[in-house]
Amino acid sequence: MNDISSPSTESASLLERIRTGEVLARDCPSREILNHVCSRWGVLVLVVLLDGMHRFSELRRKIGGVSEKMLSQTLQSLEQDGFIDRKALPVVPPHVEYSLTPLGEEVALQMDGLTTWIERNLPRILQARQARSAGASDGS
Repeated sequence: MNDISSPSTESASLLERIRTGEVLARDCPSREILNHVCSRWGVLVLVVLLDGMHRFSELRRKIGGVSEKMLSQTLQSLEQDGFIDRKALPVVPPHVEYSLTPLGEEVALQMDGLTTWIERNLPRILQARQARSAGASDGS
């Protein structure tokens, strides 16, 4: 028998961890990381950086609606978690480049899969949302 885990084994392992309460536990450190990665801005930063290195201003332009403060906080959190490398170049004006680490590439691919699924299924999601909204206004 080989030692390579199959996807079903990995899924079972995650299900076991969920059942034991690690990720669901109030004080589990994974919650903070989930918050960084799965936040609206965290997901979008990771997906944009899949295309390669970007400067702060490029990220801000590509991610519509993000404030400078939120982008800065998101980048700091993702860098602290080991998902992003920050490279400051000694030039005037300051020039900072952001790129994914190997760990960041792994999580970014997961987020890319999620965002791709959402975009492909957006008509179905909006239809379900509209149906529920119509049902709520009918008093159902």
